[in-house]
Amino acid sequence: MNSSRPQEVRTAARPSLRQEVSEAIKSYILDNHLKPGDPLPSEAELCTALGASRSSIREAVKTLAVLDIVEVRRGHGTYVGRMSLSALVEGLAFRGLLSPKNDFRTLSELVEVRELIERGMAERIMATLAPEDLDALDALVDEMDRRGAPDEQGLAACDRAFHERLMEPLGNKLVSQLSLAFWDVYAIVAPQLKGISEEAQASTVADHRAIVRAAREGDVDGFVRALSGHYAPVRRRLAEARVTDGAAREPGPTA
Repeated sequence: MNSSRPQEVRTAARPSLRQEVSEAIKSYILDNHLKPGDPLPSEAELCTALGASRSSIREAVKTLAVLDIVEVRRGHGTYVGRMSLSALVEGLAFRGLLSPKNDFRTLSELVEVRELIERGMAERIMATLAPEDLDALDALVDEMDRRGAPDEQGLAACDRAFHERLMEPLGNKLVSQLSLAFWDVYAIVAPQLKGISEEAQASTVADHRAIVRAAREGDVDGFVRALSGHYAPVRRRLAEARVTDGAAREPGPTA
């Protein structure tokens, strides 16, 4: 009677057929040195090459398309996908929708990662910024100043545009997508945060001006200090939100 239990465990532990075929397609891409944008063989050719059924190939392709490993172009075929973090972006955003109050930690970690990237790449960022980029950044800071603290959504939109323009000349799509992940989750969680004060808004504008000024002057240390100054109040608001939320969750005294 118990003899069937080990067999059940082995069956559950086996990867699904879809997973096996997905791994086979990934191996095919690597073994044939295909690059992003290169076409994959037709469905029939993949069936022959991998020894899999059409339905298995279709299900595996769907799975890989969700992960951006392959790209399906209707009427044209299937291609090797381009480097993308869109699956990460969607996962983080959905997690925020499920439970925004629990997502303060996720947002805090994203802030830390973005700050580390921008500070770590400070010299490269400054080297790639052209005069027109700096002018555009100055214009965005002016727009932040005009919007002021009451328009927190507009302020966040300008902040997002500022950092996208700051990183864009690097031509690093993964970094840009990570930035997008931060802002998508921020837009979901922000309503749970304490509103920004006029003093904090003025400090945010000043920090962004300092970032552009340091870039114009080629002052790497000043650039890094300005970035740290910019992220400090964001981290503080998130820390306060986590403390407040934690206190709210503590059970009250029992009767």
